[in-house]
Amino acid sequence: MSNKINFSHRSILNNDIKVVSEVLRSGWLTHGKYTKLFEREFSRFVNSKYAVTVNSCTAGLHLSCLALEIKKGDEVILPAMSHTATAHAIEYTGAKPVFVDIKNDLSGNIDPKVIESKINKRTKAIIIVHMSGFACDMREILKICKNYKLKLIEDCAHGLGTFFDKKHVGNFGISGCFSFYPTKHITTGEGGMIISNNKKFIKKIRQLKAFGIDTDIKKRKIPGLYNVKSLGYNYRMTDFQASLGFHQLLRFKENLLIRKRNAKIYEKYLLSTKIKFKKFNKDCSYFIYQIFVKNRNKLIKLLKKKNIETSIHYATPIPFFDYYKKYNFKKVNFKNSIFYSKQSISLPVHHQINKKHIKEVSKTILNFLKVK
Repeated sequence: MSNKINFSHRSILNNDIKVVSEVLRSGWLTHGKYTKLFEREFSRFVNSKYAVTVNSCTAGLHLSCLALEIKKGDEVILPAMSHTATAHAIEYTGAKPVFVDIKNDLSGNIDPKVIESKINKRTKAIIIVHMSGFACDMREILKICKNYKLKLIEDCAHGLGTFFDKKHVGNFGISGCFSFYPTKHITTGEGGMIISNNKKFIKKIRQLKAFGIDTDIKKRKIPGLYNVKSLGYNYRMTDFQASLGFHQLLRFKENLLIRKRNAKIYEKYLLSTKIKFKKFNKDCSYFIYQIFVKNRNKLIKLLKKKNIETSIHYATPIPFFDYYKKYNFKKVNFKNSIFYSKQSISLPVHHQINKKHIKEVSKTILNFLKVK
């Protein structure tokens, strides 16, 4: 195949670049109008009361932990399968991440049945990850949080456009943290968003993300006069990044529908094979389309020869990284995570591929498996 099928595609149009240039020429590069527009539009899209831009999803998770006053001596439960950023956000506070295996259902999501066995008097919160766009089992998780009086943080890096019981993910916990990394549904280069429905919590987030300063730059009666009430960080997003995110978000509903259409096409071509995959779910955002096969690495090499890009989310469960081996977690407790990490392949499903592309990808996979 001559034409390359990219794993991801940025939805950045010429007009978006024009607006970025206008913001750059304006001289007002932070705290600008597009930051507010992006926050308002994002809040409207996910139906949350509040939304705050940050410079990454990682920053959002870290700030959420800080706003909950999670500290050394505390423990936070999270899934073993995620990007290492989820665990790092806990580590930054000095608290201990406690890893839980995922469900045996190909979703990659945390297993609620295992969560309770990890709760003790030091447990302060749970961070869940809506892996690849499939929502976690929120009924069971919310029940656990209520019974043990635990705070819930949602890692929604894969979840823009994901729903559970007609409610957008990120609205179930005290906060939901989204990513705008280049491979995500929309991108600002690096960037993220925190949503919440708690006014007191979001006020704390706004201070923490900007050095702990108590007064917004546009509300200062005298320039440069403000107070610092807490140890904050510089986790802000620039206004030209916000302009990129804002305009992509306005087009996102259409792109999301294409992703779902593409997922259905994959299912049609692969349904009668030995390949494992999660059945189509209309509430999934389809950040990626995952299949599970033996000899995964050989298939990836073959797809690459055919100019088809793929990825893996993720090739190593977090507890197995050298940094986290200090906690002495046993592999026997992460059987589902190990299967997931060894057999999953993430296929392109973005809005710039069509039925012809998906047929070519599927044909290559079927030839690899010698399925006619």
